[in-house]
Amino acid sequence: MSPCCLLALLALIPLTLAANPGVKVKLTDKGIEYGKQIGMASLQQKLKTIKVPDLSGTEKVPHVGKVKYSLTGMTIVNLGLPKSALVLVPGTGVSLAITNAFINLHGNWRVRYFRFMQDRGSFDLAVNGLTITANIAIKSDETGRPMVSTVNCVANVEALNTMLYLKRCENTLADAITDMNQHLKTFNVLAKVDQYAEIEYSMGTSPTISKSSMEFSLKGEFYNIVKHQEPPFSPTPFSLPPQGNNMLYIGVSSFTPNSAGFVYNNAGALSLYVTDDMIPPSSPIRLNTGTFGVFIPEIAKRFPGMMMKLLVKTVKEPTISLEPNNVTVQASGTVTAYAIQPNTTLSPLFVLNMEGSVSAQLNVTGVKLAGAITLNKIEMTLGTSYVGQFQVQSLDNIFLMVLKVVVIPKVNARLEKGFPLPSIGKMNLVNTQLQVLKDYMLIGTDVQFTG
Repeated sequence: MSPCCLLALLALIPLTLAANPGVKVKLTDKGIEYGKQIGMASLQQKLKTIKVPDLSGTEKVPHVGKVKYSLTGMTIVNLGLPKSALVLVPGTGVSLAITNAFINLHGNWRVRYFRFMQDRGSFDLAVNGLTITANIAIKSDETGRPMVSTVNCVANVEALNTMLYLKRCENTLADAITDMNQHLKTFNVLAKVDQYAEIEYSMGTSPTISKSSMEFSLKGEFYNIVKHQEPPFSPTPFSLPPQGNNMLYIGVSSFTPNSAGFVYNNAGALSLYVTDDMIPPSSPIRLNTGTFGVFIPEIAKRFPGMMMKLLVKTVKEPTISLEPNNVTVQASGTVTAYAIQPNTTLSPLFVLNMEGSVSAQLNVTGVKLAGAITLNKIEMTLGTSYVGQFQVQSLDNIFLMVLKVVVIPKVNARLEKGFPLPSIGKMNLVNTQLQVLKDYMLIGTDVQFTG
């Protein structure tokens, strides 16, 4: 992990549009403290690597005259950063203050005077009361990813003048902050979901910074992976509740999953051919003209002894509604039944209009939001028939079986894979809870960085 990744949690967002966000992220005091602990450990290791240059010169000493001296081979044998504070600066970013730091140096000295007299030895030097302060701005780069920059960085020490080291200390801290941008470039501003879709997490506005938290607004919109097209609906405003038990809170509005439905429906991904080999062998119901001919005699008469195929597809994007502790999906679709001729030609039999409702259970796995659905109800009406009129209700049990044992398991297999949440680098979510609230879901989580 990059040194100074204490800010990695602060940058879960970029900065491009001013519309209502689909996703919000809030970093709390607890998250800031965790980031500071990681950053201090990394910074301490980096400061230990500073190479102290050799020093030499000439000084006039009373009664002695000119004395030539040199200090060589100076190395840092110990360095401590016992006290540090990372404070949010409203409207800007963060302020880092390190106090009472100390450094222990070991080196060699040599002096020469009276032109021919010289002495040498080694020394140990303790530098105490070192203070380092830095103001750090957080904004977006041209790609919509987060970027940090040093507004100012100052190091000073009590009593002892070690200006050369202090300057290198300042430069090291500033470099560590700048180097962190390489780590921030791993932010998944455009995360691939599958062959159909990707999700954009660009920042919508500048972060809202208070004394206790930092909140970011993300676009949170699914797009077709080939061509970005806006849906015929927009995000509605929502606010995150004032919670602070976890390091991080992620609010996902209903706009985000609804934009996914728009993308997948337009891509033709919400369709499925169902054949008899997908039905459990133990089922007495088979997808053939014999089974359907019991309820629609014209099928058995015109297409005797043939297998059948069903095409189940949506006719418009599904609508996802979020209410407290309840996720409901309304879908409109059709079921087209075909007889499979001996030469594999498909002969259409009928088309049913379908209105369905399912409930969804959501969960967080890794850094992805996943889920599963169960059928609430289904209503079917006859759209077109090529085999005469018939009572659609007589086929209810057949289509309920098809939905429950074929269609819904296929959907759940995809939902189980989940879609990416905002993340940076090797970030893991732990102690995660998910609540479904009015028009959005709230994920409260702690964070761990690995590697």
